[in-house]
Amino acid sequence: MHKVLIFHDEKLLRQALTHRSYVNEHPGEGEHNERLEFLGDAILNFLSGKYLYEKHAEKGEDELTRRRSALVDEKQLAKFAIEVGLDFRMRLGQGAIRDGGYQNPNLLSSTFEAVIGAYYLDNKSDIEEVRKIVEPLFNSVPENIVVSRSNVDSKNRFQEWVQRNLTPNPPKYFTEQSGPSHAPQFIAKVLVDEKIYGEGQGGNKKEAEKAAAEDALAELKKQGLLL
Repeated sequence: MHKVLIFHDEKLLRQALTHRSYVNEHPGEGEHNERLEFLGDAILNFLSGKYLYEKHAEKGEDELTRRRSALVDEKQLAKFAIEVGLDFRMRLGQGAIRDGGYQNPNLLSSTFEAVIGAYYLDNKSDIEEVRKIVEPLFNSVPENIVVSRSNVDSKNRFQEWVQRNLTPNPPKYFTEQSGPSHAPQFIAKVLVDEKIYGEGQGGNKKEAEKAAAEDALAELKKQGLLL
């Protein structure tokens, strides 16, 4: 574990490391980490946005949004999880372990988000304490990687098209989950003003939403509305 990630409440850390599949096999273990994951996702989006806003005073909103997406995407968060030593500390069910859960980017990134959420609560909701953890991680990501990833973000490309051609409101994503807890499948739909523009599937919510955006972009190209 990262030397700075010291918890006062070890029970909170244990919850952050506990995947749903572990709770399914050990019902007495209490709550899994999905609520903490939700909180951590919001915190990381805020801190990465603030970090990029201060670092790139010359960049506009669209570019900053793309870079933020690249900085906190599943692949990058999974690397952060390994960097701070979360990989083999994740509490997974046997099915998830057999399926390579300790190296699964989805599980790694979700656990990292949960630990960030838990660390925020453990430090009396002091965002500055969390910033001390994540900014060095953001700094460790090479600039060329952030740029290359930001250039291919389908959700941002679709949002830019929508706001340029249809409405200032961003697209909305609705996602449903199915399958076993250690190998879930997600189906996402992307809507603009209540109209479905694309659908997609993935092993997690972010992948499904990305696939839905890609489906929407492909349909726009087919109709000659996007080059």
